[in-house]
Amino acid sequence: MTILLLGSGGREHAFAWKMIQSPLCDKLFVAPGNAGTASIANNVDISPTDFDAVKALVLQEKVEMVVVGPEDPLVKGIFDFFKNDIDLKDIPVIGPSKLGATLEGSKEFAKEFLMKHNIPTAAYDSFTAETVEKGCDFLETLQPPYVLKADGLAAGKGVLIIHDLAEAKEELRNMLVGQKFGEASSKVVIEEFLDGIELSCFVLTDGKSYKILPTAKDYKRIGEGDTGLNTGGMGAVSPVPYVDAVLMEKIETRIVKPTIEGFQKDGIEYKGFVFIGLINVKNEPIVIEYNVRMGDPETEVVVPRMKSDLVELFLAVANEKLDEFELEIDERSATTIVVVSGGYPEDFEKGKVISGLETIEDSIVFHAGTKLDNGNVVSNGGRVLTVTSFGDNFEEAIKKSYQNIDKLHFDKMYFRKDIGNDLK
Repeated sequence: MTILLLGSGGREHAFAWKMIQSPLCDKLFVAPGNAGTASIANNVDISPTDFDAVKALVLQEKVEMVVVGPEDPLVKGIFDFFKNDIDLKDIPVIGPSKLGATLEGSKEFAKEFLMKHNIPTAAYDSFTAETVEKGCDFLETLQPPYVLKADGLAAGKGVLIIHDLAEAKEELRNMLVGQKFGEASSKVVIEEFLDGIELSCFVLTDGKSYKILPTAKDYKRIGEGDTGLNTGGMGAVSPVPYVDAVLMEKIETRIVKPTIEGFQKDGIEYKGFVFIGLINVKNEPIVIEYNVRMGDPETEVVVPRMKSDLVELFLAVANEKLDEFELEIDERSATTIVVVSGGYPEDFEKGKVISGLETIEDSIVFHAGTKLDNGNVVSNGGRVLTVTSFGDNFEEAIKKSYQNIDKLHFDKMYFRKDIGNDLK
């Protein structure tokens, strides 16, 4: 098969790394890709949201399957674009329909879906610039800390957790009236704060049946001890050590099953990943949010643990035969540490030459924000590389990742040194 993978991050490099191991994958294109995917596949300089350019490439190269990495093309309706195009309708797209992608595209839509299907989630209300003062009144009814979420896509940075009521009101006005996150915060969801431990549950569905993938926990804050600004993710561990069979059974019966059944009841066409962000409150799983694709950096620990053929798995999704697929998982722990540009998630410089990549042993380096420049691999984003390792337990895996990060260098390189400490 000739396959096209859309995206350019660490998640996409991990997908590409796994897909080219399949005997079914003859040729892999990645649009736009990064320096890591360039070394194993064919990068094409096309934006994943330029659907006409994607169509031209698919027809020119006789692409037989499209795998969508990031959320933007899904929210913009790439699945529907293929389905409704006479030349493309028979080419499977791994990713949900535009309606399905609204679960990530709109926090309000997701909350309404959760409530409608009796899936446990935090109490909430949503507000616009016109109702900003009502939102301030609603904040007064809640206990601190206060959770403010931009309704639209804000690249993982549109959630604020604030302890002071006056500051929460000020930030609500900043988001709604001052457009802090632009169009994404033209509507804001205010939610009650849940105190517990977060984890990510990943599900792959063909719309009827599903497979639960390995659990993972990521670390969102830039600073050690989970301090500072939110990022796209600074590291991840899989499996999550405290998730036992009892908790997993609750997650499946109370959350996963009603979610997939909800798609069918609501007529939502969904062939792809469901990322369920959960919080474990006194051993009761509660949904924080849905994403409609794999997480990043969680993909860099979940995909390496999958022993099964990823292309075969995607074909089972496309053909609605997922119930016949046997998913094999590596029992070992996997961890990944994200190496970022100094200054991220605020202002940072690009174009820093990365050295030491060829010295890495017993770990896998997945490229995120990198590109090739005159034969050098250089930084090209906030999150630059992720270093993934296996171990009999997560401590052993983390130790390997840190040992290998010591061999890497670029100017102003930064990484958290405390990933996994909270699990010990």
